[in-house]
Amino acid sequence: MTDLATRVAPARAPLARRAAPALLGYAAVRALGLVVLAVWSAARGKSGYTLLTARWDALWYTRVAHLGYGYEVRLPNGDLHSNLAFFPLLPWLERLLHACAPLSYADAGFVVSLLASLAAAGGIFAVAERVYGARAGLYGVLLWAVLPVGIVQSMAYSESLFTALAAWSLYAVLTGRWVAAGTLAALAGLTRPVGLAVVAAVWAAGLVSFVRDRSARSAHGARDDERAPSLTSGARARRAQSTNSAYTTARALPFASHASGAPAAPDLPGAPALLRALGLLIAPLGTAGYVLWVGHRTGKGLFGYLDVQAGWRNGFDGGYAFARFAVGKLTSFPSALVGLGLIVGVALLVRLYLAGVRQRQPLPLLVYTGVVLALALCASSYFGSKPRLLMPAFPLLLPLARALARTRRSRSVLIVASAAVASAVYGAFWLNGSGPP
Repeated sequence: MTDLATRVAPARAPLARRAAPALLGYAAVRALGLVVLAVWSAARGKSGYTLLTARWDALWYTRVAHLGYGYEVRLPNGDLHSNLAFFPLLPWLERLLHACAPLSYADAGFVVSLLASLAAAGGIFAVAERVYGARAGLYGVLLWAVLPVGIVQSMAYSESLFTALAAWSLYAVLTGRWVAAGTLAALAGLTRPVGLAVVAAVWAAGLVSFVRDRSARSAHGARDDERAPSLTSGARARRAQSTNSAYTTARALPFASHASGAPAAPDLPGAPALLRALGLLIAPLGTAGYVLWVGHRTGKGLFGYLDVQAGWRNGFDGGYAFARFAVGKLTSFPSALVGLGLIVGVALLVRLYLAGVRQRQPLPLLVYTGVVLALALCASSYFGSKPRLLMPAFPLLLPLARALARTRRSRSVLIVASAAVASAVYGAFWLNGSGPP
């Protein structure tokens, strides 16, 4: 037991110091992407900053920040695009920064995304370090930075803000900070509809912790009943010391399977049950509050938000429309390459998720990732948005980060550097072309 406690004891350096190399690497990758975008855009007579802050969804967010809700666009085909589809936390922060600093709403959105992306990188490192170790944490952050659509992390979109809230909520669950986990989950629920994934992760972890709590108490009570009356006071003291040591070690590892490959430890009584229950009650308030408010505003009750999404032709059909879209691309050349790429991409996502299952990732990560995947892949429209909708599913990258952490340093650095250059070039090409809807 002493060896186990020594092996899994947290590092003495503060988390911020341990995360510093990952944050510096992340900042370098993002800076490279912004420089390439600026040069590429200037060569085409465009403004890279405008592409980041004043196109597509960024315009909808700044309009909410400036004018509030109620703006609608009726398309020629009859579709009604309402800004009620956009959750309020990012516009609230844009409005706050605009009021406190000499920034336009668009500038404020860029600053929020810039800071949120660094916070997201820190959260990803914290989660990855706890599960696989510090070196895997470093590569987890860098892999998230070099995603092909990583430039979105620097746009006035809500992906970076949501990922930051989700990552730190998951870390709070893994470390037994239930009220913080619930509060961050509620804020994530005010950021994007996929906030449901964070709520599901917190609830799954919480419910399992209560079940394990009850089982642990029952087992402990049974051992007390069977205790031999002939034990000496010294033997009872040694038994109590051993039990307390086991409980201390287990509490340090709620739902965690660490770099050593040890199985997930039971969540023995650590945080008081009342705090856990409070965290679970807080978690869904963000999503539920906004959905209920939209229902009240539209006069359509619980289905008001679904009607708003239907106006954007966005719904949940179990992936049928996306599957038809991908298969339909196979009927002609060169679109068949796109269809084949989509099928391979989905297969890779499933394989990475199963790798996380095989490596016994903590339950909250598996639940969170599974819900993000389901909501992104099973949406019935905006197929071009799916890469950025999948961006918050960072636990999918952890098996790859673990593999890079075990690779020779020179080789892993070469892989990440090459991916960073490719991501920067693709991001500049993408934003100067079709861009993310």
